[in-house]
Amino acid sequence: MNSIIALLLIQDGLTMGAVYALLALVLVMVFSVTRVILVAQGELVSYGALTMASLQAGHLPGTALIAVAGGVIAAAMELWAYARGPRSRTHLVAAALYMLVPLAVFGLVAALAPQGSGAFVRVLLTLLIVVPLGPILYRVAFQPLASAPVLVLLIVAVALHFVLTGLGLIAFGAEGVRVAPLIDGMLRFGPYFLSAQALFTIAITLALIAALFVFFGSTLSGKALRATAFNEVGARLVGISTTGSGLLAFSLAALIGTVSGILIGSFATIYYDTGFIIGLKGFVAAILGGLGSYPLAAFGAVLVGLLESGSSFFASAFKDVLVFALIIPILMWRSFSAGHAEEEEE
Repeated sequence: MNSIIALLLIQDGLTMGAVYALLALVLVMVFSVTRVILVAQGELVSYGALTMASLQAGHLPGTALIAVAGGVIAAAMELWAYARGPRSRTHLVAAALYMLVPLAVFGLVAALAPQGSGAFVRVLLTLLIVVPLGPILYRVAFQPLASAPVLVLLIVAVALHFVLTGLGLIAFGAEGVRVAPLIDGMLRFGPYFLSAQALFTIAITLALIAALFVFFGSTLSGKALRATAFNEVGARLVGISTTGSGLLAFSLAALIGTVSGILIGSFATIYYDTGFIIGLKGFVAAILGGLGSYPLAAFGAVLVGLLESGSSFFASAFKDVLVFALIIPILMWRSFSAGHAEEEEE
């Protein structure tokens, strides 16, 4: 171990920690608004990376077909809700959006993918393909169970994870891919060299975190999400649609997951099932924040990234074990520090 190796480990830790911070913030947001522990958040990350890699290879990504199929199912559910009544035009508009948006994106991607477009266009196409999966997943899997207990929602989230993992295997195969860096080269600071892609990843992550805080604090939609997270019944009483809040939360989750996949895909080989490990590390960071504190979740994510990076040098075979073991003392501390109420006998 010397200063150069230490700097590289810190760089890798901060880079991965920044991505984990985004995932942790999204997990906290989705849980606060919908009470859903979004286990499938990691699949959105892997879908983002795999879709970007397919576009860089000039292929039509399988996620475009997944989005079309999901949109058809969501549209059918809206039409069924319209037929059962009350017959609101909202159902017809939603059905049209669920069906037409993925079809339009599929046609656009099919036309542009073989032409070898630039990096910016590929990033935009990846966002157009994967982000609509967020509201589609909420409509199909969670909206009908919005009032169900948290345990039921967790079971559905786990089932959704396995479904998306299987679809990823069908769409992309078992081979791993790497995303070409958006920015090549190294920056020199005296005897030290820093990756331009790593610095770009950290900068994009900080910009997204700042944008999220501005969104929650200064926009009407962001304040509606905060109100729903704070008191769902009170939000309904003042006219805030909890269904709309859930759709918006899942849309943001898909957006953040896709961007995270594009960024992280240049540092690690992504397989169809890699998203589970990535999402689980974001979940560990969210647990450090108690699934309720955004600053603590971000701090926990940086800690997870640094621990993973250091473990890869000192004990590479156990780096994932050490990261996941971090959750044990946190849960023990929360268990011992929380008050336990005795159950009253009837």
